[in-house]
Amino acid sequence: MKLKTDIIIQARMGSGRLPGKVMKNLCGYPMLYHVVKRARGAVLADDVVVATTVLKQDDVVEKFCAENGIKYFRGSEEDVLDRYYSTAKCFDSDIIVRVTSDCPLIDPAIIDECIKKFAEHKGVDYLSNISIRTFPRGLDTEVFSFKALEIAHKNAEEKYEREHVTPYIWENKKGEFKIGEPVEASDEYRRDYRLTVDYGEDFQLVAEIYKALYNGSGIINVKDALLFLDKNPEIASINAHCEQIALKP
Repeated sequence: MKLKTDIIIQARMGSGRLPGKVMKNLCGYPMLYHVVKRARGAVLADDVVVATTVLKQDDVVEKFCAENGIKYFRGSEEDVLDRYYSTAKCFDSDIIVRVTSDCPLIDPAIIDECIKKFAEHKGVDYLSNISIRTFPRGLDTEVFSFKALEIAHKNAEEKYEREHVTPYIWENKKGEFKIGEPVEASDEYRRDYRLTVDYGEDFQLVAEIYKALYNGSGIINVKDALLFLDKNPEIASINAHCEQIALKP
């Protein structure tokens, strides 16, 4: 029987550094629209689901999903691990692909590559393209089994393990999981650019890419976006000083 593979996108309005970023206008659409559309381009995934919170401020996320035919689930704000587990359980997911809503250039081809490698390595509980970072930030893709998620949900106790979903799995302190080899980037993807959106400067850079390359339909080819930044170092430098938020306090 074919296992059901679902992309779960965590999304909320309450970002500390850039509040409301998931609904910020990017070429006429909320940023979340672009993330969902790009995730739906992954042919090896069965469903795309937005996992948001039960907070009143995230009613706008629910409304957007409901009006645009996007599946969604509402759960805990701070315990994102529980939100993911509850979402996966609700939608009967066997394999979960974790994507975040602050990645408006997430690449469906990379998602498919990660899903394919997960399926090829029988018995693997988790693999990603971030354990060894060779892709730009913002193309982060993690694939893991519901079984692994369930174990993490039951046993994870540290705050950062609950807030960030997968550390309990990939740290694998108790040797409970089989961790797959990291998916590494080909030369055409290997860059140090930030394509994720944590800060205002991040959004400014992404907006410049969309302004230059988005044609109002379809999706931007990530390789074209990287070449655009190569050719426009003044744009690439917009967020070069921004530091990634630490996983642990």
